[in-house]
Amino acid sequence: MAKESLVQSRLNKLQQLRERGINPFAEERFDRSHLAQEVKDNFSSLEGKNCRVAGRVLAIRSHGKSTFLDLHDSSGRIQILIRKDKVGEELYELLPLLDIGDIIGVSGDVIKTKTGEITIEADEFVFLAKSLQPFPEKWHGLREPELRYRFRYLDLIVNEKTREIFYKRAKIVQGIRDFLTQKGFLEVETPMMQPIPGGAFARPFITHHNALDIDLYLRIAIELYLKRLLVGGIERVFELGKCFRNEGISTRHNPEFTLLEAYMAYGNLDDIKKLTEEMLYYLAQKVLNSEEIQFKGNTISLRPPFQSYPLYELLRRETEIDWERVKDLDEAKKLAESLGVDASTDRTVGDVVLKVFEKIVEPKLIQPTFVEDFPVDVSPLAKRRQDAPHLARRFELFIGGEEIANAFSELNDPLDQRERFMEQMRRREAGDEEAHRMDEDFLLALEYGMPPAGGLGIGVDRLVMLFTDSHSIREVILFPLLRPKEEE
Repeated sequence: MAKESLVQSRLNKLQQLRERGINPFAEERFDRSHLAQEVKDNFSSLEGKNCRVAGRVLAIRSHGKSTFLDLHDSSGRIQILIRKDKVGEELYELLPLLDIGDIIGVSGDVIKTKTGEITIEADEFVFLAKSLQPFPEKWHGLREPELRYRFRYLDLIVNEKTREIFYKRAKIVQGIRDFLTQKGFLEVETPMMQPIPGGAFARPFITHHNALDIDLYLRIAIELYLKRLLVGGIERVFELGKCFRNEGISTRHNPEFTLLEAYMAYGNLDDIKKLTEEMLYYLAQKVLNSEEIQFKGNTISLRPPFQSYPLYELLRRETEIDWERVKDLDEAKKLAESLGVDASTDRTVGDVVLKVFEKIVEPKLIQPTFVEDFPVDVSPLAKRRQDAPHLARRFELFIGGEEIANAFSELNDPLDQRERFMEQMRRREAGDEEAHRMDEDFLLALEYGMPPAGGLGIGVDRLVMLFTDSHSIREVILFPLLRPKEEE
């Protein structure tokens, strides 16, 4: 039957209900006594007692004068038995007007059927909302990823795994808050619309404020405002919030994403490393009740300490090239090309080094691995190593072949920071739209004095991917950005 006919059939049933004096949208509330899973978990004490449940009908099986329903709520599924001699002829005759997807409330006694299934035998049911659209069948009606993302509300109804992902996501976010708060960090909120976007290599989204007649940018990172708070004396600070980058969409990237950034005054990169290990181990215990995760067929242990290697050491091991000695950009590009890596658009040797690392080394870092000592030219907000000024005090954490965290011993020398910004501005003038901008207000804040600090950034969406064994970022974002649906 065509979809239009199915919709019309449901509209006809709605009209028949109204002709009988029943408005299936009239009820403002339904007084539930239990969720579906609570009835099952407490059967021994509830057997024979009256319970009130409510939810969505996802299966209907009629057997003469008896009808079985599968009722789903936020906790799961429970079977409903409606018998004509129990609810009465008038109410039983409404069942042909019930459709898959309708939301009802049920009152009845808790029983166990001959097949051993815990069931509520209804003495009454009431319509709470009529579904006017035909519903996807549970097992094969909503499997195409594009449809699942576009119609997430249906995906959540029919796919239990999807619901589990977002319940785990909520636990992860709450766990991050709990952990950092216990460590003395203060959660704050900083502007999402900024006059100067900073804190990352990325193209921003631009908007316009009519009253002030100025362009503003959706933030690409949280960093520079949290550092202003370090200057202001808030010594441990974090924010969990949305950031926006005007970039392509892939299994690892969504233009709108959730970022955690945390800063610890009087701490350094080593302190942040310990904090990161402890937090991920804490989250594994809290969310999974285990110190191990399963990701892409790998068993990964989150028990500290994690292994740690210098970036150039890993590159030498995998490419047999001493990249730390490469100083000429053309030479770097030729070496990258010999490895099958396209670095033709990169502007510095550091850019090429990161590109080669990303393509060749990163996918092999399955167990938690801190990668340290990045080139300074790709780390404009991090302190230099005092014994090797061409290297930055920075790590990235990789788990399951994915970048999970980025951290610095934060640069607090305003003169050095100005020089770094000026170099970034030269990159912008040469056509690099992702290079950092000059931020005089931030530099002024640094000139008042920022204590030495360690800083951490974690992409929350990627962390959720890791903890739920999801292989696309769109699986862990409730409403990922999609191309507008073409008109049929």
